[in-house]
Amino acid sequence: MKGNENVSFWPLMSVIFIGAFLAVFNLSAINIAIPVLMKSFSTNLDAVKWTLTAYILSLGIIAPITGYLGEKISYKRLYILALIGFTLSSFLCATSQNIHLLIFSRILQGCFGGVIAPSAMAIIYQIIHKNKQAFAISIWALASMLGPALGPTIAGWLIENYGWKSIFIVNVPIGIVATIMSVFIMPYYKLSSTKTFDSIGFATCIGASVSLLVAFSQGANWGLKSFKFLLLVLAGVLCLALFIHRELTTKEPMLNLRVFRYKRFTLSIVLIGIIYIALYSGVLFAPLFLQNVQGLSPIDAGLVMLPPSLVMAVSMPLVGKLYEKMEPQLLIIIGIMLIAFGSWKMGHLVVDTSKWYVTCWMIVRNIGISMSMMPVTNLGMAAVHKELSGHASAANNWIRQSVGSLSVGIFASLLSTRTVVHVQKLEAVGLSGNILYLKASTLGINEMSIIATIIVLIGIPITLGLRKRSSVYMLTQYEDSI
Repeated sequence: MKGNENVSFWPLMSVIFIGAFLAVFNLSAINIAIPVLMKSFSTNLDAVKWTLTAYILSLGIIAPITGYLGEKISYKRLYILALIGFTLSSFLCATSQNIHLLIFSRILQGCFGGVIAPSAMAIIYQIIHKNKQAFAISIWALASMLGPALGPTIAGWLIENYGWKSIFIVNVPIGIVATIMSVFIMPYYKLSSTKTFDSIGFATCIGASVSLLVAFSQGANWGLKSFKFLLLVLAGVLCLALFIHRELTTKEPMLNLRVFRYKRFTLSIVLIGIIYIALYSGVLFAPLFLQNVQGLSPIDAGLVMLPPSLVMAVSMPLVGKLYEKMEPQLLIIIGIMLIAFGSWKMGHLVVDTSKWYVTCWMIVRNIGISMSMMPVTNLGMAAVHKELSGHASAANNWIRQSVGSLSVGIFASLLSTRTVVHVQKLEAVGLSGNILYLKASTLGINEMSIIATIIVLIGIPITLGLRKRSSVYMLTQYEDSI
């Protein structure tokens, strides 16, 4: 790794920023396109939502393998290969002729996109000087948060002017530029090397992720006592148990779960999962409310979401600077409270709620996400020894994307079910016509926002267990683990 200490900070971070932004942009870009895709392919929400959940599932499935691949071929080569694959699969998405081909292409896109984020995070903690890591991770987090935040606005404009295929085509030239930059800017290095691929661990990881996602995304439709739901949950839990046992006992694990011996890292992962539940509830339901209930066009819905995106863009680097000047726990708690308050206010929508109301409380939510996400991530990753940072990054991103995928599946499924319940209740009191559906949809969205609020508040007591200086014996723990 000679010479890496002299790597220029901003050129390297520019490459990481572009890649991270690309990988997450299509998360929310597809949200704004969901109503359009339903019309284009003449299908329903349950089918189209898989263009989102399949992508997030792929992000989660592939994340655990990045630690092995990064050590095998180097993180530079892995990052470049991921950018190439993501660019090609984006082209396949744009040329899909039916919903099934689009979902398949999204799976491929998600697999390559799922390698980009953990690879970039590992590079930050292995190359960049410790004094700059907090600021560097704030830039990485800015890209990770800005992609979903700006997605509705950019996608709305693209769809309005060039159709839904444009949200995938736009990735191609950017991906090519990012690949070329990576070749010349990103340093080549290898901290360690693995010899064998843990195929059993990978297979059980896929089995657990797929089984649990399908079960919870369809559970509300099937019924929580149905045979299919219970069978998939049982299969998922069994695969997860086998995966954990395998990774803790094999000499060369695909994902070294011993990173969870660092208490601060483990607590940070739990908090990240909670924050991601709130994040995905917002990027899913706000566009649905604006388009399906209020009848806004994709571009108009995107414009409503633009101010919250800009606020997030400004606040994320500021949080990176504040991190070293004030107690990170305080930043996280304030952030969680803002997320919860914004989510609670978004749980009180009516059919004719003003656009400024949505914009205002999405701004509050986004500020909270900015204030909490970076400190949580850095506190956890900084507690792990550099030699294990690749596996810690893979575990971090696996949990992020798995929770995000499950959240989208569960929330979308619950929304469909609760909307039907509200339709029946409103019919009983004499409501009919289009207003019946609009009110029922709004009530369902409100309930999902309240559920997200309750989940987020659980993060406050967990935050109290995080201490910035709690890993003074970190090196001893690492040496004991190996």
